[in-house]
Amino acid sequence: MKISIFLALAIGALPLPSQVAHESILKGATESGDWLTYSGNYSAHRHSPLKQIDESNAPRLKPAWAYQTNSMQRFETTPLVSGGVMYISEPPSHVTALDARTGRPLWKYRRVIPDDIRVCCGAVNRGVALLGDLIFIGTVDAHLVALSAKTGVVQWDVSVANYKGGYSITGAPLAVKDKIVVGVSGGEYGVRGLLDAYDAKTGKRAWRFWTIPGPGEKGNETWKGDSWKSGSAATWVTGAYDPDTNLLYWGTGNPGPDWNGDVREGDNLYSDCLLALDADTGTLKWYFQFTPHDVHDWDATEVPVLVEGEVRGRKRKLVVFPNRNAFYYVLDRTTGEFILGKPYAKQTWAKGLDDKGRPIRLPGTFPTVEGTKVWPAVAGANNWYSPSYSPSTGLLYVSVREAGSVYFIGEAEFKEGERFDGGGFRSVPGEDESGAVRAFNPVNGQLAWEYRLFSPPWAGLLSTAGGLVFGGTNEGQFFALGAKTGKLLWRFQAGGAARSNPMSYLSGGKQYIAMTMGSSLYAFGVE
Repeated sequence: MKISIFLALAIGALPLPSQVAHESILKGATESGDWLTYSGNYSAHRHSPLKQIDESNAPRLKPAWAYQTNSMQRFETTPLVSGGVMYISEPPSHVTALDARTGRPLWKYRRVIPDDIRVCCGAVNRGVALLGDLIFIGTVDAHLVALSAKTGVVQWDVSVANYKGGYSITGAPLAVKDKIVVGVSGGEYGVRGLLDAYDAKTGKRAWRFWTIPGPGEKGNETWKGDSWKSGSAATWVTGAYDPDTNLLYWGTGNPGPDWNGDVREGDNLYSDCLLALDADTGTLKWYFQFTPHDVHDWDATEVPVLVEGEVRGRKRKLVVFPNRNAFYYVLDRTTGEFILGKPYAKQTWAKGLDDKGRPIRLPGTFPTVEGTKVWPAVAGANNWYSPSYSPSTGLLYVSVREAGSVYFIGEAEFKEGERFDGGGFRSVPGEDESGAVRAFNPVNGQLAWEYRLFSPPWAGLLSTAGGLVFGGTNEGQFFALGAKTGKLLWRFQAGGAARSNPMSYLSGGKQYIAMTMGSSLYAFGVE
């Protein structure tokens, strides 16, 4: 069910949406000031080329406008901006169009959600996709919906999966060529993970890739018995795309049940993997598994970042991946070859990685009935929120979590639509938790600088050509750092925790920085 509310009465006086071509998205965030896809560009750099706001005037940043939701759920959207119109998703699965200069609502799409949805981590949504004259949103009842960019009226609505089985969609779709690619959440319910592509004009499904291979398919042998049927490996977060190789890069989640691996012996492919799929057909070209037979819920659904760099004297096309398991990985993005892996946060579960990138596990680190203390925590050293790569500085910026958990094993009996955890966890008693923004050389993982945070963050980062890095904290601070030094230049107390990713855009010739804090979306500018 759905409701669309058109608010713009004097439409002639308001910005009108422009057609968004695939070629425009290919250019990424440009000096035109539009932000057309979740990560700013297909390489997932989350970098803005705008530089009106820089190190000299950042201390003068002030709120230009604010928009509030009517929900107590976390507000995790990354806004998109095209032709002066901002498009945001709101929890649980709503869409609003705003005047990007003033924050005035132009239209609202309000979806009626069933009372019996199954979500592990809140009825949230992280953003929309733009293509042509349509806006696309995945919903917590596992539908993909196309709306008119001008009015918010539904153009088509397709069911991706059965929400009663634990499927949902919380991540932003990705528009590639004439298709909309979307992943599913639901890893805590024993779903069978998948990644889908749909025709943008009609909603007809173009292809599907199951992240758990069935009988007779390569990789099924890594699941004991019928455990593949409830093996999870959900595809929660928006991936990246390389037009040169025509490959999608998408992370997969933990195997199910989360903490009891006894009922699913084997490596459990393709859980905790980075997948490289042909964008036209969904055919698997290569994969890399970060944590075989994961029993700590360390999803590999972080955002992959595409860069180029010199490795042993040769220029390589790379994908870099600060993983939830506390290791930083560099892979060849054409072949999937493992190039480098090293810890970037405290970890106590592995001696290191072998020559192929497979972890060398330490004994006594699996969950037990009594509880086993391990770093990183269940939430990992990194999570769903975005890193940022700046072509200006050549540095990768990552919000890092420093915490451990005590992991417990429990009974695991699968029942469709019910939680399928096989244990649990708690914080480490007496252990101080913290966080940091860390800047790395993306090719060798060497630390350039860090800015310490009071608690483990739940917000991503934005770098800009103005020499800044923006981020937020659980304590309600939105801040700007020097991109080369990590020096604090500005901060604003918003009164609500940062649980999303910043972005930047141009409206009326003026640069703004946008970020959700608490239940509000703020746009900041320099007076």
